Amino acid sequence: MSTVRNLKTLLIGELQRLQRYHIMAASLVVTVIWIGVLQFTDVDDVTNIFPLLLFLDATAMSITLIGVSMFFEREEHTLKGLFVAPITKEEYMISKIIGNIVSNLQTLVILYLYAWIFKEINLNIFLLVLYVIIISIFHSMIGFLLAYRSKSFTELLTGVIKYMFIFLIPVVLEQVGVITGDLMTNLLYVLPTKASLLLLNSTTNGVETWEVFYGIFYLIALSLLLAVVIRKGFETFVAKESGI
Repeated sequence: MSTVRNLKTLLIGELQRLQRYHIMAASLVVTVIWIGVLQFTDVDDVTNIFPLLLFLDATAMSITLIGVSMFFEREEHTLKGLFVAPITKEEYMISKIIGNIVSNLQTLVILYLYAWIFKEINLNIFLLVLYVIIISIFHSMIGFLLAYRSKSFTELLTGVIKYMFIFLIPVVLEQVGVITGDLMTNLLYVLPTKASLLLLNSTTNGVETWEVFYGIFYLIALSLLLAVVIRKGFETFVAKESGI
């Protein structure tokens, strides 16, 4: 019961911090941009473009939200309190991941409602929710790693941009047909972002069954591996940033 109570308290605090730091507002601005893309696209049926927009949001924004949130906590010297607070590092990390999921699902709901009312869309919304959660969890882990390694806000944003160039852009280029050829296409399966986009695309019935299983198990396995790494490095990170 204490764990549930701690998680509830931490989650409420996390959502309040996201609002106070204007991170949630920034997320809503990005959502408005995606709505603009949906509105001004030259087709009525946005089923095929919808997963790509969610992909960009659930990956890049998940990393950024975690990183920025931890950066502001470090600036306000709130991390030092973790050593005396009656919470565990797992509870702290889980609360941040849940906060990230809430933000991503907020974007999903707003975009889906807009597309459903003003456009045409035909996909499995329940699977979409599940896959957004899986993708958000994995990329939250990446956000933790970048927060650990970044000494400044600029360095944090640079890390996000590097991740986008290495992991996101090649997958997007393949999606829109710029990258072709069996060799390049097969190499992209190494990227977790490829697995992420496959899962989202599968909600439109355009992906083979083995690719869905690959995406689910690959992202879960990587998330568990990163969770171990992040857990081990957490106390060192907090101690360093708190000057202990």
